[in-house]
Amino acid sequence: MKQSTSARSERHVGNAIARRVAWSLAIVAVVTVCLLAGRAMAARARTAVAHDVAGAANAWLDSLDAVQRGLTSRPFDDAKRTDWHFVPKPVRKGVQLRDMTEPQQTAALKLLRSVLSQIGYDKSVAIMELDEILRVLEGSRAKNIRDPKRYFLTIFGTPSDDGPWAISFEGHHLSLNFTVRDGRIVDSTPQFMGANPAVVKKQLPNLPVAGHRVLEAEESVAFELLNSLDEGQRAKAVISPEPPKEIRGAGEPQPLGEPAVGIAWGDLTASQQAVLERLVDVYCKSMPEEVVAERLQVLEAAEGGWAAVKFAWAGSLKPGIGHYYRVEGPTFVIELCNVQPDAEGNPANHIHCMWRDRTGDFDLPAK
Repeated sequence: MKQSTSARSERHVGNAIARRVAWSLAIVAVVTVCLLAGRAMAARARTAVAHDVAGAANAWLDSLDAVQRGLTSRPFDDAKRTDWHFVPKPVRKGVQLRDMTEPQQTAALKLLRSVLSQIGYDKSVAIMELDEILRVLEGSRAKNIRDPKRYFLTIFGTPSDDGPWAISFEGHHLSLNFTVRDGRIVDSTPQFMGANPAVVKKQLPNLPVAGHRVLEAEESVAFELLNSLDEGQRAKAVISPEPPKEIRGAGEPQPLGEPAVGIAWGDLTASQQAVLERLVDVYCKSMPEEVVAERLQVLEAAEGGWAAVKFAWAGSLKPGIGHYYRVEGPTFVIELCNVQPDAEGNPANHIHCMWRDRTGDFDLPAK
């Protein structure tokens, strides 16, 4: 009887273990199916977005005359595709809004809206509007390069659902670059935005009110994270008492391959980690939801994931004095530099900030 009872007990335990194993395997199977389904849905969504972008690009191209089309339509492998910058250059690739008819401008802005989120589009339009403030404040110093319609659009390749093609929208304090391959947006970098003034100090007729900040979250969320650090954490995060004069690799076709520095995500508290994730999200949210989802999926799938992300600070610990920060992970780099005065001479009121792809901008291999 003792042996029989023992045998039954062993069978009972064995059956319980088997049920738990089967249940665990079932959960894994369900999660795997959900993940694969989610990725498939995300891929379909990105394809739908790219299809709409191609339609908007072709609608704009169809509105152009022969001369305009000759200026804006370039081969996909043209060297100008990776020639980017945000300074007020006297000559740029493409056709500027100023040289378009109103219907052509409308079609161009519709194309810009198709590759950005509403947040990103609103920021871009507001950045262009800041150039009118500079034109008024600088007067004769503006030399005809401060102009809210001096933003250029270029198409590389043939917009379609097959093969590669690309978009560049660029001017002072804006450089937005998108690569589409086989009906999917496969790269959305370099993504550069700037603001001068960072905070509007002087009310001008029919222009943004005093206190207006186009890139407010890009600064305020970073200061929130900085101010939450204790003394030991801050010692890790602050890499220099002096800020650099500019973001790294400005105008270079690929980001620099320097190792990440600063405080690691794992050295932050849970609430601080949430702020750092929110800061990354600030930059992501200028892009369509489908692009944002893929950026985060790629980050989380990379070696180390969020644990490999670091936050670094240089310069003043207070606004209004030159400061700089970067957030780097295995797949991306964010930088913000605010060291220059605005047109009225207010110190540290001139932002440059960007998101770059550490695996390679323009859908090209990194250095």
